[in-house]
Amino acid sequence: MFNSSQNHGVYLLTFLLLCLFLLVACGSSATEAPQAAAPKAAAPKAESKAPVKVAGVTKAAPTAKPAAAKASAAKVKPAGTLTVGQKELGTFQGHPALAVNPALFVQQTAPISEGLVTINIDKEVEGWLAESWSISDDFKTWTFNLRKGVEFHKGYGEMTAADVIYSYQEGWGVNPLHARTPDFKGFWTAEGGSVTQVDDYTIDVHTGIALSELVTLENWLAKTPSGSSNWVVSKAQSDEIGLEAANRDISGTGPWSMEEHRENEFWRMAAVEDHWDQTPAFAELIFKEIPEESSRIAGFQTGTLDTFLMAFDSIPEIEKVEGAKLLSVSNAIDYAINLYGGYYTEASKPDTENRSSYDPEVPWISSDWHTDSPEWENARKIRQALGLAIDRDTIIETLLRGFADPIKLWFWGNHGSQIDGDWEYNPERAKQLLSEAGYPDGFDITLTPSLRGAPAEVEACGAIAQMWGDIGLNVKLQSLPYSTLRPTMVARTYQGATCHAAGARIVTVGAQNLITENAAWNAGASHPWMEDIMPRISSAVDPVDLVRLESELGNWLFDNALTYIGLYSVGAVWPVGPRIEEWKADIKFTDLRNINGYQYIKHR
Repeated sequence: MFNSSQNHGVYLLTFLLLCLFLLVACGSSATEAPQAAAPKAAAPKAESKAPVKVAGVTKAAPTAKPAAAKASAAKVKPAGTLTVGQKELGTFQGHPALAVNPALFVQQTAPISEGLVTINIDKEVEGWLAESWSISDDFKTWTFNLRKGVEFHKGYGEMTAADVIYSYQEGWGVNPLHARTPDFKGFWTAEGGSVTQVDDYTIDVHTGIALSELVTLENWLAKTPSGSSNWVVSKAQSDEIGLEAANRDISGTGPWSMEEHRENEFWRMAAVEDHWDQTPAFAELIFKEIPEESSRIAGFQTGTLDTFLMAFDSIPEIEKVEGAKLLSVSNAIDYAINLYGGYYTEASKPDTENRSSYDPEVPWISSDWHTDSPEWENARKIRQALGLAIDRDTIIETLLRGFADPIKLWFWGNHGSQIDGDWEYNPERAKQLLSEAGYPDGFDITLTPSLRGAPAEVEACGAIAQMWGDIGLNVKLQSLPYSTLRPTMVARTYQGATCHAAGARIVTVGAQNLITENAAWNAGASHPWMEDIMPRISSAVDPVDLVRLESELGNWLFDNALTYIGLYSVGAVWPVGPRIEEWKADIKFTDLRNINGYQYIKHR
């Protein structure tokens, strides 16, 4: 099971590239103690760094390159309608205190609203509503310099620091169902911390404790658009009409303004002319909820859809459409098996309310959280057997048409070299482990595909159910809308496994807060060891320490197969209709389970 080696040097090189980018773009560095400074009018010159030696390997440090200024778009009057087929829309929700998935994820792909920072297609963190930022020497005070002249929709005036503080403190920080609420609270309302509005366009956030720049930017602030999106809304609108009304007709800052929506049917948005970033070429953007793949294909073939979420086995049909193209981004989505119910806690810290699905009678759940106990070892063997029984290569070759690569852990798709082991397809070994753990005849398990826009998510989950059946398991494969499944995960009542997709990460460790006790949305497990290491990761301001801790975390999760059983990292492939141009250069890498960058799509 363990046959690959670590490559810390290569991974550190990737980290330092990002760090040096941040130095150029933002006036701070995670490789040296940053100096808080006012944003500069022009990017600094390239700066050379000395070679770095990690794990006995010397790598030449990268050279910082100034980010190219974005050329101003020519004034063009938006015209026509851009129509997109979506698998699931749900009810539109736009207020930070109330918005939940799936609408939270889909609405940000427009985007109707925008966050402080984002991640571009080159995997670089860049300013969005925050024009620049800097961090104090002790990594406890962040200064955000906001863009001036950013207008809210629906006549609510210019965005100011008051709107940003409101959105994060009274919005995301109190949203009971957002996966990142604890993280937002830890940054914007931290115990011992403070938030100061310096002026209308400057905010100082004192976090009370040192926080890693890389983890914070990628995980807490930059995952937009994504299922963990966050954005800024007008405080004046909420004060005037109330949260519930604003939630259905939000005043955001994005290039599209919500005009009309019908639950589980369509969303209709209008282009924002003279938008601060990019005025859309199309006057109207319409999302249509079309659950059936065949119906989405038919819409594309007849020209009623310009693009849509597409299964890979539909590629031959798309290639037959005259003038159609395919847009692809490799290793964009990580897919994994998550096992639920393993919510372990120390005996001195009973937490029954937060782990109602914990049941040590379930084969993959241990009655003892100590990793050296016989009970833990038996449950670990069960979890490993589930991973070994999956033929990843066959799924990739058939259902995904080769557009994927096997991975070891969820969120480690681009970082697998840090993990010593590897999964192999070995059903005989899986059967042996089941027998050693006391289940020679298998057991019952529920398996549910999380419908989140990933290619072949239902078909792949069905194939895995068959593979588990081949080693003796009795698998109940159930199909639920994600809007129905997710609340059971949040409440810790779901007990079983899911096939679950998530956007690939540029810094993977921050995502592991999803398997801690206080995570609003938990990916199936928690453990005292995780409660100990995650605060150390969040405060790892030195990239070398971050790499070391990430490796320790990845190997522990892989060795124990706690959850996050890696399947594959799949590319995003989207159809481009004959009326529109391809727009890959302007895509946000934050989360590619759904299409984004519509404001950059031009008429062909």
